[in-house]
Amino acid sequence: EVMPQYLKDTAFRPALSNIRIGLMIFVIGLYKKVVIADGITVFANAVFGADVVEPTLLDAWAGTLAYTFQIYFDFSGYSDMAIGLARIFGIKLPLNFHSPYKATNIIDFWRRWHMTLSRFLRDYLYIPLGGSRAGELRRFANMVIVMLLGGLWHGAGWTFVLWGGAHGVLLGATHWAQHAAMLEKIRPPRSLAVATTFLCVVFTWVMFRAGSVSEFVSMTQSMLGLNQPLDELATQVPALATLAILTWAALVMTWIVPNTGELTARWGTSGLGLKERVLLPWACGIGVSACVIGIFLGSYSEFIYFQF
Repeated sequence: EVMPQYLKDTAFRPALSNIRIGLMIFVIGLYKKVVIADGITVFANAVFGADVVEPTLLDAWAGTLAYTFQIYFDFSGYSDMAIGLARIFGIKLPLNFHSPYKATNIIDFWRRWHMTLSRFLRDYLYIPLGGSRAGELRRFANMVIVMLLGGLWHGAGWTFVLWGGAHGVLLGATHWAQHAAMLEKIRPPRSLAVATTFLCVVFTWVMFRAGSVSEFVSMTQSMLGLNQPLDELATQVPALATLAILTWAALVMTWIVPNTGELTARWGTSGLGLKERVLLPWACGIGVSACVIGIFLGSYSEFIYFQF
């Protein structure tokens, strides 16, 4: 997807339009990483890997939701930064995210999350294994095998194996459910489909982030309310309200605000109007200022995918 661009005469030639769009994309990515992702890292680290044997229901959900948004803004942020830097030099890297938390099912999620890895697994593993050409049972097995290998790609640990296997099973089950729904002409409301998919993804992130299988089991039990009597929640109403507000704020950013790809498409087709030409430089300036403040005042946090 990238190499043919290097053979074009226009590659690496400075162009004001590429520099402008590239810098904007880079600033968006830097803001995602430094301000948003690093800003909520502390909430995830306070639960995962901490000396807490059995976190409370509220702590478990707070840590898991924090990591859910941390890994998205961290990973999509550095993808945007790479795309922006390449665009400055006239190279268009493929998009890696397309609002994955808006997905209506797990299949849709993997079409939106880490899109380059998804295409790699499809083209070099799933299709060579036979894909869907050998019947439903073989397709289900191929999906599980591919996602197990995708989990191992992230690390040789049982938690990654569980994460990959869970997504493989969910992918296979979704294909079966879609086939059955088409026969019965059943279509659930989009809002319900998005919420259900989001919850499935949230629970699988526990496997991905947990340092061990025992930590995953403990976190899952806490999220289901098995480690804390529900009547104790009455004493945590202020904390619960804060968690709800922060969660909805993050959901608004991932569900409503246009993603980087959508903004780039608009800049590349219709261009910038007078209002945008005036406001965007100010927005970029404010974003850079916030990033600089976050870098100097916050604690250093490396990219999550640096270890993979």
